[in-house]
Amino acid sequence: MATPTEQPHWLDKEELETWFALAGVLARLPGALDRQLQRDAGISHFEYQVMAALSETPERTMRMSRLAMIADGSLSRLSQVVTRLEKRGWVCRTPDPTDGRYTLATLTDDGWDKLVATAPGHVAEVRRLVFDPMTKAQCRQLRDIGRRITTTIDPDDSCLR
Repeated sequence: MATPTEQPHWLDKEELETWFALAGVLARLPGALDRQLQRDAGISHFEYQVMAALSETPERTMRMSRLAMIADGSLSRLSQVVTRLEKRGWVCRTPDPTDGRYTLATLTDDGWDKLVATAPGHVAEVRRLVFDPMTKAQCRQLRDIGRRITTTIDPDDSCLR
């Protein structure tokens, strides 16, 4: 970080163009995915992420605190979303039997069915927006770049929530 007397290390022309391209993706992609899911399945992208994360765990169950971290949302935002999903019968909450201080979220059978029905359209949109415009080599580069950038971000940084 630059001190008050130091000049910042400004981005050069190529870095600035790269940053604007990445910022454009970060700004536009979530909305595009959200619109497709809302239109085709009546759920938000965040709701889909929560259900998909649960679907990948043993017994489709996870502590709410862990789920919030994986879904990259605050615990309060997750709680609101899980309440909506519970009302639809797609997720249920129970106290953690190993430690009552924690709450478990579980993807129900109806939630699994909703996810299975929703996934093909979502994957088609991800493919159309992200993978179809790139070559295989570019996909590998994007994966590697994403991993490298992600490792520099503190997962506990409150600015990310």
